[in-house]
Amino acid sequence: MTRIKEIVALQEREYSSGSRTGVDREAEGVMKVGRRSWLKLTAGVGGGLAIGKLGFDVEPARAAAKGSKLTQTEQFTTACNFCSCGCGMVGEVQEGELVHLEGDPDHVINGGALCSKGAAMIETHTSSQRVKAPLYRAPGSNRWEEISWEEALAKVAAKIKATRDANWLAVEKDGDVEYSVNRTDAIGFLGGAQNTNEECYVIQKAARLFGTAFVEHQARL
Repeated sequence: MTRIKEIVALQEREYSSGSRTGVDREAEGVMKVGRRSWLKLTAGVGGGLAIGKLGFDVEPARAAAKGSKLTQTEQFTTACNFCSCGCGMVGEVQEGELVHLEGDPDHVINGGALCSKGAAMIETHTSSQRVKAPLYRAPGSNRWEEISWEEALAKVAAKIKATRDANWLAVEKDGDVEYSVNRTDAIGFLGGAQNTNEECYVIQKAARLFGTAFVEHQARL
């Protein structure tokens, strides 16, 4: 330790004066240590000595970490609903309630890792601000009111049919030739990152049945 202090003192004199003496070159040949390197070295050595004196064993800590896992829960796999990367997650349900979400270590995309959004995704389920029922605001009203799912579906179906009927294009002319097109340009479908491949198939099929080719994804918008 004394030798290190001597070398550091010599290098500090060199930096301040800009000169290089024979003693400096000798010190550099023995050990090239700067102030930052010396601090890192002493901190590492000091930390190692402290842990050694404490006799810290990591195995009991690992065993305790395994024991801290939730018990009596049912696990299932799912996908993160934020961006379209498709990171895998493991959810744990206890007595019918989702109590924990974490990265799926066996997933091919994220290997158990999650970004800051994915790590906090359980809030989209447990947050008090989450909307859990359809809301409707009547024309001219300044407030939203909760309605049933049946009423909401009936309103949406009526709006879609009225829009489709009012904007239906059965044929299209190209000069004197008429082509059967059977489409509407007034309806579009919007998907999201949380849609599965099976849901995407149903969305595409429904869009074609409605007579529209306008299918988009929220990540592109």
